Amino acid sequence: MPLSAGLARWLVEQGHEANHASLAGLATATDDSILNAALDTGSIIITADLDYPRLLATMALVAPGVIVYRGGNLNEAEAQDFVRRVLAVIPANDLPNSLVVVDRVRIRLRRLPLRSP
Repeated sequence: MPLSAGLARWLVEQGHEANHASLAGLATATDDSILNAALDTGSIIITADLDYPRLLATMALVAPGVIVYRGGNLNEAEAQDFVRRVLAVIPANDLPNSLVVVDRVRIRLRRLPLRSP
């Protein structure tokens, strides 16, 4: 939800399947409900909500994949750029079972389930 529905529209224009939580009837859903919906549909969550890595770790989930942006508010062009960067360096088949953390400088990939160091 912290990212706009415009990002989902842009992804569709780029040839990807995408939907925004608010357009999927999940505007007021809990993070757990959004995780479950993504599991049911085989979707990857793209968010700026930093609760998702904690939820993935706490629940020891192996899916869904989550791409999370760290670093403050994004305008539409910045959101598109961070997704474009991820898609350019992370193979599509790795995304469903990974946590990808993106900031203005780097991209980090952690395989699910997350384990304590």
